[in-house]
Amino acid sequence: MKNLWRALCAAAMIGVSILPARAEEKTITMGTMSWEDLTPITGITKKVLEDAGYTVKVTEFSEWGIAYAALAKGDIQVLSSQTDYVAQDYWDKNKNRLEKISPVSHGLYQGVAVPKYVPIDSLEQLNENADKFSGKIIGIEPGSGLMRDTSNAVKDYGLKLQLVEGSTAAMTAALKSAYDRKEWIAVTIWEPSWMVQKYEVKYLKDPKGVFPPPQSYYWIGHKGFSEENPHAREVMASVYVPIADITAINGAVNEGKTMDQAVQDWIGAHADLIKRWENIKKN
Repeated sequence: MKNLWRALCAAAMIGVSILPARAEEKTITMGTMSWEDLTPITGITKKVLEDAGYTVKVTEFSEWGIAYAALAKGDIQVLSSQTDYVAQDYWDKNKNRLEKISPVSHGLYQGVAVPKYVPIDSLEQLNENADKFSGKIIGIEPGSGLMRDTSNAVKDYGLKLQLVEGSTAAMTAALKSAYDRKEWIAVTIWEPSWMVQKYEVKYLKDPKGVFPPPQSYYWIGHKGFSEENPHAREVMASVYVPIADITAINGAVNEGKTMDQAVQDWIGAHADLIKRWENIKKN
């Protein structure tokens, strides 16, 4: 009887050892910031995942802190973010519970810009022309990484211009008004942005290196995502969207298309590229 029991136990162990690995979940919970650079990345990756057989649920966030907290807790599985500068503090705070999945774009740049018709080229030239700028640099939402860096630039360069807090919409309106009248204006701006595409502006040189260099976008995940979802990870890693394409998508939105329409048009125009992505991600 004892030998029979041992034999049955051994057989059971063999049976367990040859069971297939647990199948991947086919639903991906994805977070995104409702910003013009991250929304196209999210939309394109969502479509590629859906083509691969996944159901994708997207949650929009308005603040990095909330988005990173949700990812760290596992309320969402993946999130597109710039981890090196823009959201570095949030990444550092939560990275023990997170993982980098793959790069998805590169080239985000933020700084102070003026229209090309303004004959200065450096942040160091702002003070001597402060009156022509009405003593102001027109900013965006307080608390953003761009406003933080610009505030540091005001201190480091000893600028006599006031950094005006506001909103992206207010800054855009001010830029358009000044541009149409060929007036001097200094604004906080970034690429990719449809504004850089529509208006001929130039970033002021930053010899002190206050503003970070061009940044990369990554898909990041709740820790363990890649191990638990190897195929979904490969699908996501196959996607790479050039920064110029993100700018073009947002230009289409500014001209009247919805973001979904603009993303679908981009996908339709890049069918061959997406087919190559599908070849890369096949098991």
